[in-house]
Amino acid sequence: MRPIIEFCLSNLASGSQKAMEELEKDPNLDIIEYGCLGNCAQCAMTMYALVNGEVVEGDDAQELVSNIYQHLEENPMF
Repeated sequence: MRPIIEFCLSNLASGSQKAMEELEKDPNLDIIEYGCLGNCAQCAMTMYALVNGEVVEGDDAQELVSNIYQHLEENPMF
C-alpha cells in the first residue's frame, strides 16, 4: 500500500500545483486531486496537502514537498 497524498483544486490554483507535479514523479506515492477537501480557511492561508489523512503545510511548493517527505519518514505506514 502506497501513501496517499490529497490536494484541493483551489489550493492547486494558489500555487501547490508545482508540489503536486513534483510528487507525481514518485512512483511510490498515490496522488489524488479533489475539488475541495473541506479545509477552506487553511486553503486560503497556506499551501497544504493531506498525507494519509493528516494535514501537511508549506510556505511554498518546495517546502510543501519537503514537509510531505519528512512527514512520511516520521510516520511510516507499517
